Amino acid sequence: MSWTKTMPARPVVAVAGATGAVGQEFLRVLHDVDFPAAEVRALASARSAGKTVPFEGCGDVPAGELTVQEMTPESFAGVDIALFSAGASVSKEMREAVVAAGAVMIDNSSAFRMDADVPLVVPEVNPEDVTWHEGVIANPNCSTIQMVVALKPLSEVAPLKRVVVSTYQAASGGGAAAMAELYQQTGDFLNGVAEDELEVSAFAHRIAFNCIPHIDVFLDDGSTKEEWKMVVETKKILHDEGLPVTATCVRVPVLRCHGESLNVEFDGPITADEARAALAAAPGITVMDDPQEKLYPMPGLLAGTDGVYVGRIREDASVEHGIAFWEVADQIRKGAALNAVQIAQLLLP
Repeated sequence: MSWTKTMPARPVVAVAGATGAVGQEFLRVLHDVDFPAAEVRALASARSAGKTVPFEGCGDVPAGELTVQEMTPESFAGVDIALFSAGASVSKEMREAVVAAGAVMIDNSSAFRMDADVPLVVPEVNPEDVTWHEGVIANPNCSTIQMVVALKPLSEVAPLKRVVVSTYQAASGGGAAAMAELYQQTGDFLNGVAEDELEVSAFAHRIAFNCIPHIDVFLDDGSTKEEWKMVVETKKILHDEGLPVTATCVRVPVLRCHGESLNVEFDGPITADEARAALAAAPGITVMDDPQEKLYPMPGLLAGTDGVYVGRIREDASVEHGIAFWEVADQIRKGAALNAVQIAQLLLP
């Protein structure tokens, strides 16, 4: 059964987790796209209640500050769209209250992504899936989002046969404490602090001047949960449960923006020029691919941007029909807040 409530042209929007990194980005994106909100409510835990957060305004809401309210089941009365980034446990706890209030929860956590009755949506890829939601729409994992944005136009040139991806994921994917740890360790390391004296808490190992092939917990098959997410979410979003996908996810000492190296095998012929043209014509993608001019996407130069940036596009001679490429996206913008707000835009009449 699909949702039947009519979404108003100027909805009331709640931002759950408004004091967190993604919650703050939700507020920036709502302003940047001038979302036609009648009201924006900032919700967070009891310890943040009464604080104010800056908001540049959107729709009927003027620029200024929003006073943070404690999030309770009663917070969603009169709300039409609830943007959630407060953690999976909070999303699960509040789901019934949100839906009972007649609101649509757009959830950035992993709580509902693989539930059969919850669409997993990337607007450039499967916007039609918002039509069958039952009050909850899931935002995919950040690494999955940027990958499928690139896979979709390529799949329209030739059917996908196999996807191999290695990620280079920024420290900020681990939250504010992870970014702070990268800053602190880098400074300490450069100031001569011995390696065994560096404080390690946000990651399993030192992140400064290091790469850690371990994101989230390890599973019985030797993969990590982050890698599993990329596999199963890609199949759900692309509606291709038989598509072989394998991922290796690595944390790197970059502050913001994830990079991904992809080798994609196809069921039919595809040239690098065809792939480049398809990617350049696709929504949400910017091609940066001129090796002679040393032009390719780099995380350090793309923080705060909205797109998926693709370069190093070339034919993969190790398979009959293969393309290799590199891509970068800001995982807090497109990988979280922007994607969720784009989903909200799809709900508007």
